[in-house]
Amino acid sequence: MIMGIRDVFRTDLVLLHPPSVYDFRREVIMHGPIADAVPSTNEFEMYPVGLTSIAAYLSSNQYNVRIVNLAYLMLADSEFDADGCIARLHPRVFGIDLHWLPHAQGAIAIAELVKHHHPEIPVVMGGMSASYYHEELAGYPFVDFVLRGDSTEEPCRQLLAALRHDRPLTEVENLTWKGPDGHVRVNPLSFVPADLDYVDIPAYDFAAKTVFKYGSMAPMVPYREWPSYPTTMLLNSRGCPLECAVCGGSASAYARVMGRPQPAFRSPERLLADIRSIRDFSSAPIFMVHDPRVGGDERARRFFELLAREKARNEIVFELFYPAGDDFFAMVSAATKAFSLEITIESQDEALRARNGKFSYPNAALESTIASALRHGCRKLDLFFMVGIPGQRPEDAMAAVGYCDQLAARFGNDRRLQFYVAPLAPFLDPGSRAFEDPGFGYRKRFTTLEAHRQALLQPSWKDLLSYETDAMSAEEIVATTYRVANALNELKRARNLVDEETYRVLAGNLRRGEAMVALLDTTAGDSAEQRAALLSAARLRVDEISEASLCGTDELKWADVGHLIMRPRLAARLGLALWAEVRHSVHRLLGSYDTDVFSGQRLGAVGNLLADSPHPGSGSADDRYRTGRVVQQGQADRPERHLRDPAPAAGAHH
Repeated sequence: MIMGIRDVFRTDLVLLHPPSVYDFRREVIMHGPIADAVPSTNEFEMYPVGLTSIAAYLSSNQYNVRIVNLAYLMLADSEFDADGCIARLHPRVFGIDLHWLPHAQGAIAIAELVKHHHPEIPVVMGGMSASYYHEELAGYPFVDFVLRGDSTEEPCRQLLAALRHDRPLTEVENLTWKGPDGHVRVNPLSFVPADLDYVDIPAYDFAAKTVFKYGSMAPMVPYREWPSYPTTMLLNSRGCPLECAVCGGSASAYARVMGRPQPAFRSPERLLADIRSIRDFSSAPIFMVHDPRVGGDERARRFFELLAREKARNEIVFELFYPAGDDFFAMVSAATKAFSLEITIESQDEALRARNGKFSYPNAALESTIASALRHGCRKLDLFFMVGIPGQRPEDAMAAVGYCDQLAARFGNDRRLQFYVAPLAPFLDPGSRAFEDPGFGYRKRFTTLEAHRQALLQPSWKDLLSYETDAMSAEEIVATTYRVANALNELKRARNLVDEETYRVLAGNLRRGEAMVALLDTTAGDSAEQRAALLSAARLRVDEISEASLCGTDELKWADVGHLIMRPRLAARLGLALWAEVRHSVHRLLGSYDTDVFSGQRLGAVGNLLADSPHPGSGSADDRYRTGRVVQQGQADRPERHLRDPAPAAGAHH
């Protein structure tokens, strides 16, 4: 079938990444320390890398796809008109990610805006949170489709092909959708690939070609500081073999929500290809998601063997999930120009760690790991603690500071060893064992997607917390977080682990943060007009303390900042991209789509695998996760209210 010239160049899919709260430039919200441990701001402008793999996979199948990071564009330019930007886009389909639950308000608001401007264009959503709440999400009048699972590249292609050819939607894998009668239908969650070698993830080459194709890097910038601090990542796997109780990415959570019975790993050879792509445009550190040993020691040895041959100049940052010794670190040191580590233990208390399933090894094993890493030249070792884990009391959380003092003394106040604390905030991960099993001692304040969405509009991060525990109330979690952070800041100063300016700025922000939480508490009984006036007056102070609320602005940065570069190989690939684009256009002109369809190994259809706990509002877990069914109108939540309506009273349970 010969297509028209206009169809050749029309965009098939625009993937929009929303801010956490759509009106964050107007609303006064003290999100608190919810993003201190990640590169992005409290608006979580760093989009899921899965957007790039979806775009690259569809592009290889002759679809035109664009990624627009609305969150970054809104942060980078206070005058950027997101509403106008959406109005000017005219793809065949809009896609919006709802991966991390703190995007609940922003993602749903963007979907509403899309439908306001383009009522005839379908809206599809996906991501971990979208997968968990797929029925409720499909109940919103401005959401047409939800793609479930951790690998939606092929289901998204199937959806675009079905819409293009007017084929039955019942054949699209992993799809939740509304039929003409308004009933929500749930197709089988059957696309679960066995490995990650079938797709580029992250798709760095696609990103570079997109900049070349559309003439601007801005819509695809991952996070606000990336142009000056262009860190990148390697995705080791989708899924995890571990069972950390509070993690929505744990083995049982992936099985329960994503239908994945085992992790899908990226081969060492493909990981090295990713590094080659990265080093052609960035000299900054590369962060590997998941411990390199999660796929087994043999796979790890193969990776480091290939890495040593590559002689990559970028610093590589590794997560460690288990203790390690001299043999491991000798291998790491020999394979890298420089390496750093991140270890999350969450508590110094071995019993609490065992209950949570996070680094459930003796402290002696942890300390031996630290000693070996530093001995083999680790450039920076970040040790993370958490407030709000199962069974943790305020005094248990405070005891972490004493343990950090012992570690600092043992390792001679070595500045390479740094300590950080963060609360489990703002939400308990749906699908995690702690969320699903009351035996972990969590009292959930919010359970539905709509309740989480409304909570994000609360002015204080205390009111955003979706849980309390049997050991701490929300007030105690907030107060304890500030107490531990203050004590840790004093310890770092006393041990000369931070400079005086970093200490001073953080001490001031912690002091102002506590005061702001107390001030916002006093507005609970005020009229709407009084509260609005107080919040407006507090805007500047809230903005000031949002940048470094629990650690210094640059504390978490690795020493080798790096920069963007243009190596000859990248220039050559961009030149070849011109000819690839010509071939792409010819395929589209001839109507030749779907030329590189997935042919790898699948793990098979999964129905109610490990869905052993009821889900609120959707009947039993068996009902929720079985496939090929219709949800009668009224079963799925169908909220009709405007998405920027005031949230319910703080602390209301849902």
